[in-house]
Amino acid sequence: MQTVDVLVVGAGLAGLRTARLLARRELNVMVVDRRRSLSTGIRTTGIFVRRTLDDFDVPDHLLGPGVRDVLLYPPSRRAPIRLTSDRDEFRVADMAGVYEHAHRAAESAGARVLLGVRYVGASMGVVQLAGAEPVRARFIVGADGARSRVARDLGLDVNRRFLVGAEIVHPIAPGTSRPAFHCVLDPRIAPGYLGWVIDDGRHAHVGVAGYPNAMRTGVRHLLDAFAADAPGSTPSAGPVERRGGPIPVGGVLRRLACPAGLLVGDAAGAVSPLTAGGLDPCLRMSELAAAVIAGYLRTGDQRMLSRYDGDALRSRFRGRLLLRRVFAGIRSPAAAEAAVAVLRGRAGRALAARILFGDGSFPEVDPRLADLAIDHSYR
Repeated sequence: MQTVDVLVVGAGLAGLRTARLLARRELNVMVVDRRRSLSTGIRTTGIFVRRTLDDFDVPDHLLGPGVRDVLLYPPSRRAPIRLTSDRDEFRVADMAGVYEHAHRAAESAGARVLLGVRYVGASMGVVQLAGAEPVRARFIVGADGARSRVARDLGLDVNRRFLVGAEIVHPIAPGTSRPAFHCVLDPRIAPGYLGWVIDDGRHAHVGVAGYPNAMRTGVRHLLDAFAADAPGSTPSAGPVERRGGPIPVGGVLRRLACPAGLLVGDAAGAVSPLTAGGLDPCLRMSELAAAVIAGYLRTGDQRMLSRYDGDALRSRFRGRLLLRRVFAGIRSPAAAEAAVAVLRGRAGRALAARILFGDGSFPEVDPRLADLAIDHSYR
């Protein structure tokens, strides 16, 4: 039976980045993912915010044009609120290309990435796999999504509060739209969240998300109804792709690590509880995770694991967790119209701009680990 220092379960952005950072620290790293191709099973719109693009080197050729305008619509779709930044705030990525880039970067650093291999379970350091022989792992990283099997096997916390999202992605003719982010607050089609339209210059993304228990006709039916007359939508110029999946919105989980492993990305609840954005948190949390893992495996000191502290990270999101509860309580069109009316005022617009354009994203790496977190690039 082969032995590895770290087995990463899940070849999403969080798993591949963590693997790359660990391999650069000369650890023996293996990544497994049940998908045979990373271009399948994509569950994210791929919206990168300005702060992520400032701090991490996402290849420019994989990014669409900058988006500075956000339009917030009430259920009536009349008189949207336009918020405009003086900088590019969002860019939509070709996520298949981003995953392939991260795949190559992880392998270039020395990690082995095995696709078409499914994690079955782990006990006493032995990991059972479907599609490959068992391996003995000193440490396991759960990067296996919102409903993490690794989290359950390691006895760590699991996500319990979810939105469910669905999206239609289709090519558009170049030059047919001005980059903008259209957001519709309408609990009839997106209870507890939004409907949205955004394009990356090549593809349009039309989606909805909400609490599944309030989506009585199902998310796919609601998406089709929204897409029929969604504001800012552009006619399709080719085949339509559908995406979808659960989005954890309960905040970063408290118990994230134990001597056998830890969690990153959606598995750790590393998603903004208010905006449901997960790309920036997964990159920042992967950096912290890699520093903690490397320190722990090098020293054997379990106190290192306490620095991967979910409670400390959650404390940075108290305001957003409160706003998530407020957002969840908007369950009627009248309440949504009233909420948008509040945002039309000076204070409301300032709050919306702060949420959408502000610099307050995921916490930085713990300063006590700065000597370990030596790699701040995404290349």
